[in-house]
Amino acid sequence: MARPHRVRLRGPAEPPRRGHLPFADAPGVPDPIEVGSRVLTRGGRPWFPVSGEFHYSRYPAGEWEEELLKMKAGGVTVVAAYVIWIHHEETEGRVRFDGDRDLRRFAELCARHGLDFIPRIGPWVHAEVRGGGLPDWVLARTAAPRTDDPAYLAPVRAWYRAIAEQLRGLDRAGGGPIVAIQIENELYDQPDHLLTLKRMAQEAGLSAPLWTSTAWGGVRLPPDELLPLYGGYPETFWTEADGGWPDTCRKHFFFTHQRDDEGIGADLRPTMVRGGDPEELSDRFPWATCELGGGMAVAYHRRPRVEAADVGALGLTKIGCGSVWQGYYMFHGGTNPPGDLTPLQESHATGYPNDLPRLTYDFQAPLGEYGQYRPSYDELRLQHLLLADFGGLIAPMESVLPERLPAGQHDRETLRWAVRADDRSGFLFVNNHQPHEPLPHRPDTSFEVEFPGDGPVLSLPSAPVTIPQGAYFCWPLRLEVAGLRLDWATAQPVCTVDGGHGRTILVLAATDGIAPELALDLRTVTTVSAPSDAEVTTAGDRALVTALRPGTDALVEVDTADGRRVGVLVLDAATARGAYRGPAWGAERLILSADGGVVFDAHADEVRLHSAAGEPSFAVLPAPRRAPVVPGALVKEAEDGVFVRYTVVAGDDGRTGDDVLPVTLVRPAGEAPPVTTGVMGRASVPAEAYFDSAAAEYRVALPDDPPPGTLLRLHWTGDVGRAYVGERLVADQFYSGRVWEIGLGRLPVGELRVRVLPLAGGAPVYVPGRVGDAAIPAELLRAECATVRPWPLCPG
Repeated sequence: MARPHRVRLRGPAEPPRRGHLPFADAPGVPDPIEVGSRVLTRGGRPWFPVSGEFHYSRYPAGEWEEELLKMKAGGVTVVAAYVIWIHHEETEGRVRFDGDRDLRRFAELCARHGLDFIPRIGPWVHAEVRGGGLPDWVLARTAAPRTDDPAYLAPVRAWYRAIAEQLRGLDRAGGGPIVAIQIENELYDQPDHLLTLKRMAQEAGLSAPLWTSTAWGGVRLPPDELLPLYGGYPETFWTEADGGWPDTCRKHFFFTHQRDDEGIGADLRPTMVRGGDPEELSDRFPWATCELGGGMAVAYHRRPRVEAADVGALGLTKIGCGSVWQGYYMFHGGTNPPGDLTPLQESHATGYPNDLPRLTYDFQAPLGEYGQYRPSYDELRLQHLLLADFGGLIAPMESVLPERLPAGQHDRETLRWAVRADDRSGFLFVNNHQPHEPLPHRPDTSFEVEFPGDGPVLSLPSAPVTIPQGAYFCWPLRLEVAGLRLDWATAQPVCTVDGGHGRTILVLAATDGIAPELALDLRTVTTVSAPSDAEVTTAGDRALVTALRPGTDALVEVDTADGRRVGVLVLDAATARGAYRGPAWGAERLILSADGGVVFDAHADEVRLHSAAGEPSFAVLPAPRRAPVVPGALVKEAEDGVFVRYTVVAGDDGRTGDDVLPVTLVRPAGEAPPVTTGVMGRASVPAEAYFDSAAAEYRVALPDDPPPGTLLRLHWTGDVGRAYVGERLVADQFYSGRVWEIGLGRLPVGELRVRVLPLAGGAPVYVPGRVGDAAIPAELLRAECATVRPWPLCPG
């Protein structure tokens, strides 16, 4: 038998410092935000925010509200957004905050739905935008942008005043949602300029309890003026086409206490600058993040694919490392505005190292360019449900690494795990997933966790298990819930929910390939009732529940020693990924949906299920007294374990499957364009003329009057694809092996033409799945459309 993996938890550490930083919330707010050396607090209690980036100016304003509700249902509590200067003032003096640029309305919508807001005001933001967001006219005025050059600071000062006017009254003093403001972005070596920008923003009238800065790349910050925020991505578009999977990405799939990522933005820093964790930052500030990769953009020369497990494993690992703020970039994708004067994407033509698509900024995000739900949304939501209930418990806990650590970043044999704990309880984190280089199964695995004091070592599980390849999870240790102490469970906490009749239910998610096991502290228990196929045995002060088949009926009920009743429900992994919790029909409820995404709209007293299924179903706990009503449809009701399941039967209104659309080849592709190179010798997007002379052209017959939520899905191969209505470019894509999706609701009326360029053999372009440097022909193989309908679920 293999030796158990062991960790010894330290005794009580020195208490975290408080009051040593000059951050202050607005006087008199009911829930003041404070920053200690290890934790953030709000209203005096540990606060574990989850922030997600959503660029309002890259998304139609009429759809903002529903997308914000999707983010909230996904567990996001704070919305972050770059305020992209060139989107608002492309022409000097013509400052626009109308339509899709209405910053104030976006912030007000966040407030309306209980979401905090962080404007990232730049002025340089990067964001894969032309000039990093600086308008061309600003760059023409100064030879020293991003410095204290007076010729640069003058327009910045006016820009900050314009932002402040839009956000007036929306700060914390006015009861608004702004909890933080980010200054600049990725500026690693000019602390005096960062301080100048902060003072200018304050003089303009901007205020927030937290002022932040990105902190990667060996950053130097003005002392105690800006809260350092970190990041980490599973893949990169900004590295070389032939560079393989970067070590700076690989490191994020290990448990470590190093916060910095020297790889982010490294193509824009001198090569001699390396990352590091300045000791004064890690000693004085908690580990907070703003750019954990929710996906990744694609550049012309490098087109990475990010899978849901990559995003989920990275996020969970960061919690185990010690993060107290999970911040994702991007959480929601978007589309670049076309620009009145020039295209607005980062490009070789603008002197940047990467050519980006002209329009798409989908970022492979959990919520896509057209609001599509991605599997990564489910992976992250499961973690955010954990943080919603237990984040306040986890945040003050220290991260402790085990005795046996991986020998280096290429060690695939040593188990990757860590514990976050205090002297009473904790959470055990395991990551057995990384992209590109799968980690092996881990047979015969068990753990020993030694808490401080004279108590026995916690040994779990009762018998060694095999941790499957690709698994990542969090197990509770000595978790107390409503009078019950759960010594351990080989399943991940999801949330607690009111089970009715004074009963609290702790919901857990099983891990595929690992049998769920519950260890209950008998000193907190008087009776235990389990499903008939489960086994309950006792040994000393512990009751062990095994042979439990996870599902909606896998409920273990306990009467506690203090007279309460607690249920422990273990869902199977697939079902748990469809779990949502929120206010529905007058109470807080858990909803299971495998057929689409759920949003909770308290203002409309409505739950909406976004689904492409013809007869979508969902299960609810606790069930409402009367079945929800769907206008124009019948709702069927049935038991589903401890849940009640409802199925919407819409008759002729239901839509099922994908509708294949006629595709006509208008012109076959010519010879692939020759490769040209730009900044840093990287391959550049072919010149415009080739889209007329070398691209295959197809005509796609679109449906008449498609309903809202209809996606066009193009199965294709090639190099670059562009879609036009008339002469207007309406969508574009670099080929990476994924289906190309286009929201039909965004298209003007007219015939859709799709042009596809072939990729030449030998082109120095990284495309996932490409065999060597083989050519890729230009083909539009199939077009189909599918409608995701928002089903309103009204009170019965």
